Amino acid sequence: MKKFRKEFLITLLIGLISASATCQITASSVSDTNSKIERKSKKKKRKKFKLPEIDLSHWSVTTPEVNEKGGATTIAPPEILNYAKDARLLPYMYNDSTSGALVFYSFPSEATTANTKYTRSELREQMVPGDNNTNWTFAQGGIMKGKLAMEEVSRDADGNYHKVIIMQIHGRLTNEQRDMIGQKDNNAPPVLKIYWDKGKIRVKTKTLKNISLNEPEILYKEAWDDDEGFKFEQEVGFGKFTLEVKVSDGKMVVVLNNSEYKVYENVHMRKWGVFENYFKAGNYFQTRDEGAFARVKFYELEVSH
Repeated sequence: MKKFRKEFLITLLIGLISASATCQITASSVSDTNSKIERKSKKKKRKKFKLPEIDLSHWSVTTPEVNEKGGATTIAPPEILNYAKDARLLPYMYNDSTSGALVFYSFPSEATTANTKYTRSELREQMVPGDNNTNWTFAQGGIMKGKLAMEEVSRDADGNYHKVIIMQIHGRLTNEQRDMIGQKDNNAPPVLKIYWDKGKIRVKTKTLKNISLNEPEILYKEAWDDDEGFKFEQEVGFGKFTLEVKVSDGKMVVVLNNSEYKVYENVHMRKWGVFENYFKAGNYFQTRDEGAFARVKFYELEVSH
């Protein structure tokens, strides 16, 4: 009997020790699992907030906001660097911290710029921050590359999406050229316009009406005409895509998604070398329809010379 009680007590003790160890292991396992879940949760929360990595120190921006003179509002460096807190810019240029994009919003307003009836929320390259007088020629060359997406755009009365110019190369007269032809400003035609057009990317450039022209006749806007345009095969729709524009002496190349290329290398590009130029990027909205609007997202944007 004594032997039976002794064996029973030993068995009971072993059982208690085993149960205690199992509880500790289970508790430890639960604790580890909870800790992992908490770490993952914190990691997810941290990932929710992204900011676009776009250096704005060499860009000014023009918006649909009417300024005190009745024209479009333009903000240059260093003020543009405070865009996230600038009340003048907040409706038109703001961060989407979920996707990590810089959003440009535009709609038809009375805030138009010279030589156009359309409004824009668009960046203008400034090689010297705050100065529009320092620009580049095709001989000097330049590259602009961006990753972007059409976030939202309205439709016309026929149900077609409105067009938006998302990138440009704009020509500019030097002060000497301006005075030579008696023009009141330094504006020259845009040699490149890249459109988001019904979910596809369309490119337009300029051609000389008479290829034998030289200065000063070649400096007049009337000397140039629009080409017939070119549309890339790929449909980008509302998804992300990349665009790259590469300019060199007498040559311009537009690249979509590193896979489709349009090359301009002809007499018109060589003759364009007479002008200075600057890059533009953003949302240059191409309609005056009432109630129309567009939002364009830029995830990346960089320029080099």
